[in-house]
Amino acid sequence: MITRSLRELRALVRRSPFKAAGRVVVITGGAGGIGSRLAERLAAAGASIVIVDRDEQRASAVASGLPRVGKAQHYAHVADLTDPQNIESLMAAIDVRYGRIDVLVNNAGIAVSERFASRDVASIENEFVVNTLSPLYVTRLALDLLRSSDDPRVISTVSLSGIFPQGESVVYCGSKFGLRGAMLSLAFDLKPQGIKVSCVLPSATDTRMLRREAIEGGNTLQFQNPPQTPDDVVRAMISVLDRPRLEAYPKPSESRLVRAAMIFPNLLLTLLPLFEGKGEQGQQAYLRKLIERGDVVEVDGRLELAP
Repeated sequence: MITRSLRELRALVRRSPFKAAGRVVVITGGAGGIGSRLAERLAAAGASIVIVDRDEQRASAVASGLPRVGKAQHYAHVADLTDPQNIESLMAAIDVRYGRIDVLVNNAGIAVSERFASRDVASIENEFVVNTLSPLYVTRLALDLLRSSDDPRVISTVSLSGIFPQGESVVYCGSKFGLRGAMLSLAFDLKPQGIKVSCVLPSATDTRMLRREAIEGGNTLQFQNPPQTPDDVVRAMISVLDRPRLEAYPKPSESRLVRAAMIFPNLLLTLLPLFEGKGEQGQQAYLRKLIERGDVVEVDGRLELAP
């Protein structure tokens, strides 16, 4: 047992740059800010990329714009990942085109800014299905293709909200707590099959989803600091490819603060009011920046996302 533990420890600290050339990488939510940047990074290194998204126009644009290195072949697939039949069709198409999956990135997710007391039951269920259940559906139905790889990986985009509770985002936090727990457990379950499972836990990231939250007055607590960029999250994803481990954090210092706070959960109700004002100021500053950049525009007296 000690020998095995030492072997695992050596593997944890050993870094071996991931060779993307010739690999098949499937990215759900691939048309979004994080997914598209990861696709660009790995495509430039020679990987074949499958962009999976509900938005056909954006997915096709991302896939067609990716660099093609060597024999790489990119592909956009439109799918509703809450529907297992859609996922089965996706896996069948990947099987025909590539015959395997080397890296599966569960990146698709949603966040609804409406407060819990105003939510209807259907919207609560949908957020859990998209954020928690669909990554499990996709991973389960991808197992045969992952087993066909000589070095299969699964990476899931969780969130620091999967560690730290936030009253303004009850359902989102619950769904990410669930995803984190499931993926940590799955790492143990799939390890004997040679499948490495990792999670990346970003804080607020400057994506279209966060911009919508800022407009709609969503969770202010996440704006304690300026949002990170999608590239920050992508670097964390690449880091778990280079050095496989259970979790990686794009902002390590921020993650340490969150994890330390959770050692004493009974103090949270006392401490959180101290951060509310800073979060509100940060959200307003971010919104002003979005307007200056042209990412948010005023239409008929309302702020909306630019096309």
